[in-house]
Amino acid sequence: MNTWNHTSKPDFILLGLTDSKEIQLVLSVLFLLIYMVTVLGNLGMILIICVDSQLHTPMYFFLIHLSFLDLSYSTAITPKTLENLMTLNKSISFIGCFTQLYIFILLAATECFLLCSMAYDRYIAICKPLHYPIIMSSRCCLVLLTGSYMIGTVDSSVTVFSTITLHFCKSSVIHHFYCDTSPLLSLSCSDTNDVEIIIFIFAGSTILGSLITISVSYVSILSTILKINSTSGKQKAFSTCASHLLGVTVFYSSLIFTYLKPSKSYSLGKDQVASVFYTIVIPMLNPLIYSLRNKEVKGAVVRLVKKRQGSRKLR
Repeated sequence: MNTWNHTSKPDFILLGLTDSKEIQLVLSVLFLLIYMVTVLGNLGMILIICVDSQLHTPMYFFLIHLSFLDLSYSTAITPKTLENLMTLNKSISFIGCFTQLYIFILLAATECFLLCSMAYDRYIAICKPLHYPIIMSSRCCLVLLTGSYMIGTVDSSVTVFSTITLHFCKSSVIHHFYCDTSPLLSLSCSDTNDVEIIIFIFAGSTILGSLITISVSYVSILSTILKINSTSGKQKAFSTCASHLLGVTVFYSSLIFTYLKPSKSYSLGKDQVASVFYTIVIPMLNPLIYSLRNKEVKGAVVRLVKKRQGSRKLR
């Protein structure tokens, strides 16, 4: 029998994505490359925004923190996944597992409301441009950012402390590549109905609450854009929020697919693919989305390169 005693708090075993050595090798190389691009892309985005004074606006203030969140929760998941793929060590301590879960939920929930804040910023910029400097003040930006982190902390704390009180005695094997709620709940020999309801309420409130706010913002933005007479005016207005809209669509589609359903409907293959997408791939995509489709960021990169070339010539 593959059972264990919860009182001793032994290690969990992360089963990972596959048992095939060949596929593990391919995935380890792929994930390592993706993680390197994620680190370089997000650090590069933070550096460019900090260095270029023309990007010191509310939208890019939020974008710095979006890059920080993407980099952080990718780092909370990917290095351990790479260790599992490249070595025989697939264990993770009881405390390490719940720490990983806590950090991940905190950062993911915070990102939901940070995207919400960015949508509000775009709403004010397009629908109330004359009031933009007054409404989107430094104080307002700090309040929105602090609120995002506070909601993320509450969401994460409730979820983790509800889950950690369960008795885990069925098995120590987690059928996933990181510690997540559904695989952990399946290991519990306690009644998980109350915990599942709590997690569903908080996850649902976080995801749907922020998504509804973003949707309302974009309905108002779309309504304002359609009232603009000139085609060039419409294109310019839409281009200011196209990158954010694309980022939101990619992030929420995978998040809703994974979390807004009962844990009993957990599907090993489908859920793992979705999890790989939003924990490893999306943090890499966001810097690309916000830079390749953004003329201001491209311009900042050009100015930074010219500045460096000019300083070399002076030497």
